Amino acid sequence: MQLAERMARLGTESAFEVLARAKALERQGREIVHLEIGEPDFDTPAHIKEAAKRALDAGATHYGPSAGLPELREAIAKQIAETRGIEVSPDEIVVTPGAKPIMFFTILALVNRGDEVIYPNPGFPIYESVIDFVGGVRVPIPLLEETGFGFDMAEFERRVSRKTRLIVLNSPQNPTGGVLSAEEIGRIAEIARRFRIPVLADEIYNRFLYEGSFASIASLPGMKELTIILDGFSKAYAMTGWRLGYGVMPPPLAEQLTRLMTNSASCTATFVQLAGVAALQGDQSESYTMVEEFRRRRDLIVDGLNRLPGVSCVRPRGAVYVFPNVKGLKRPSKEIATYLLDEAGVALLWGSAFGEFGEGYLRLSYAASRETIQKALERMGSALARL
Repeated sequence: MQLAERMARLGTESAFEVLARAKALERQGREIVHLEIGEPDFDTPAHIKEAAKRALDAGATHYGPSAGLPELREAIAKQIAETRGIEVSPDEIVVTPGAKPIMFFTILALVNRGDEVIYPNPGFPIYESVIDFVGGVRVPIPLLEETGFGFDMAEFERRVSRKTRLIVLNSPQNPTGGVLSAEEIGRIAEIARRFRIPVLADEIYNRFLYEGSFASIASLPGMKELTIILDGFSKAYAMTGWRLGYGVMPPPLAEQLTRLMTNSASCTATFVQLAGVAALQGDQSESYTMVEEFRRRRDLIVDGLNRLPGVSCVRPRGAVYVFPNVKGLKRPSKEIATYLLDEAGVALLWGSAFGEFGEGYLRLSYAASRETIQKALERMGSALARL
């Protein structure tokens, strides 16, 4: 069977590859400490699960509108007004099975072959993958440790042009935990307005902010009509397996993404959407308690990493990841990550899996218990001492 040429350009997400290899080692009897995947180890709050059960019992097992149930889109619109300070209507919202379709559909809808896309590097690998898939031109902007993994603004201003078809932002950021400053966001918005460039704002970690206040580029003057907000339920409500995300965008683009939903998944599962309504309208205390626990885990893992030989780690301001510098070990990051899995039983990711500017770093998720993190640090310390 001959594959289409475009399939050779489609990448993958290394976290799931490493997870599969770690699971294979577990089947061989190895005990593996999992820090490779950004999945909260908390259970979905009970009131959300109960809402899904009631929905199933009430017969919410049939097709719904491709753009999403009206009641969920109304609840999302209310939340966006509260968290971003902008008024949006349900027809500006598209609900998808997970948040990834928003980035895939947005790039598919806006980027032609040869169009340039600016995106963060190191960054979520699906950005690069989909840009390549549609034939776009990658324009990576380095995230620099010395600026808290903010945008290299000089490079950004040098590379943006009338050829730029889309700017991708992610703040708080995967894999570095960096957060764009208000000044950086303001300057990016100024340039986006000048050239009329749409911005895909990946804000999936907006609740995972440990200092300061969350800032969305969509909130700035003139940016609502240029911004596609990507958000979802996986992280904030520990609903990774439920597959529920959404995008907020100008109505003409929402119509196009709805057509892509119709042509691909038809609709997002109805009972899952009703659980999403319960998540947004119900008690938020468990979600905020989870975030506070992640803050403690962040401090534990950063302090522990900074005691390891050849490792230094800045304290991330957001998300659920640390991105320690391992250049002192004088080995390629993938080699170090493979060694730690094989020799220490610690599953984590190498920095270059997130782009060329991630080389020299590792990514560890602290979406695991403090006991698990402590065990990982002890094993890493013993293994690195033998490296």
